[in-house]
Amino acid sequence: MKHYVYIITNKPKGVLYIGETKRLKIRIYQHRTKVHPTTFSARYNLDKLVYFEVHPTEAAAKLREKHMKKWNRVWKIELIEKINPQWKDLYEEIKV
Repeated sequence: MKHYVYIITNKPKGVLYIGETKRLKIRIYQHRTKVHPTTFSARYNLDKLVYFEVHPTEAAAKLREKHMKKWNRVWKIELIEKINPQWKDLYEEIKV
């Protein structure tokens, strides 16, 4: 089963959150609707999907997420801008 690593934000070059999930569309919907109102993403209104990548296993996705969380902010921004220079919300592009 596929797993995803994703980055959400509130605005271009704003606060960044990196997560991992096996149900990307559902997870981003949860962020957008603030299903868990006390979480970091809800507090900072992080509801725009600006980056995601697919991994073949949960273990691979979790490892990638762990590494990316240790990156400095500049590297994360460069990664996003490499595939999404306009910081467009990619939510509608998720194919499920």
